Amino acid sequence: MPAIDTGFYDISHLDTLAAQDSVIHRLDPRAKVLTTLCFVLAVVSCDSHAVSQLMPFFFFPLFLIVLGNLPVLYFCKKLILLSPFVLFIGIFNPFLDRTVMLHIGPMAVSGGWLSFFSIFLRFILTVSVAFLLVATTGFTAVCMALEKLGAPKVFTVQLLFLYRYIFVLVDEGVRMVRARALRCFNGRGTGLHAFSQLIGSLLLRTLDRAQRIHMAMQCRGFRGDIRLNRQLRIGRPEILFMAGNLLFFLLVRIYNVPQLLGTFLLERSL
Repeated sequence: MPAIDTGFYDISHLDTLAAQDSVIHRLDPRAKVLTTLCFVLAVVSCDSHAVSQLMPFFFFPLFLIVLGNLPVLYFCKKLILLSPFVLFIGIFNPFLDRTVMLHIGPMAVSGGWLSFFSIFLRFILTVSVAFLLVATTGFTAVCMALEKLGAPKVFTVQLLFLYRYIFVLVDEGVRMVRARALRCFNGRGTGLHAFSQLIGSLLLRTLDRAQRIHMAMQCRGFRGDIRLNRQLRIGRPEILFMAGNLLFFLLVRIYNVPQLLGTFLLERSL
């Protein structure tokens, strides 16, 4: 039960962070969504063995964290929890690609290790920026921005409902786990049969509550439109934010800045 309660708080904490007031939070959601999409495209389009070229991209999430006044440890914990999935994806690359690509002193580094580290860095960059987008914008504003940018309305509304009904599912799960804990003792009610019954009951209770929520939304005038309390407007701050970041993404995507800097310093030392 404490783990579920903690997980529920962890999910809702992104909305709490999105309610802050900072330079990044005040920007139009469309500007942040477009910039994030361009960032993801720039990162994933790098060469499969790119490692040093990806390092300058870390300035963008750090830029959002500093200006958005966001907790670094919170996002680090989220990335650590998700990291085993990407580790299982790329862990076999060193065994499949043994071609030596470079030497670090006496140690030879194969292409498989480079691609593995490249996958891991791409994961950190893209997932962290996705979390930061929600933490500085709010999921409702992200969905509305996608709709304003041309995404199908059905897709954006369903995406918003999927996010919102997670809270309904977790809330019902907390109640059921609490009820089972109060009625069970000496290890009873913890077997596979009891667990399967809890899952089925959770599904039925969630559907029933979701239907009641939908009826309440219709009674309050909901007709499938996503609304915000703020007015969307692309002004000078949004233009400067997008232009500056897009120029930075283009620069570090075309040029391997760490390699050029290392070559320059090596030539100066010689």
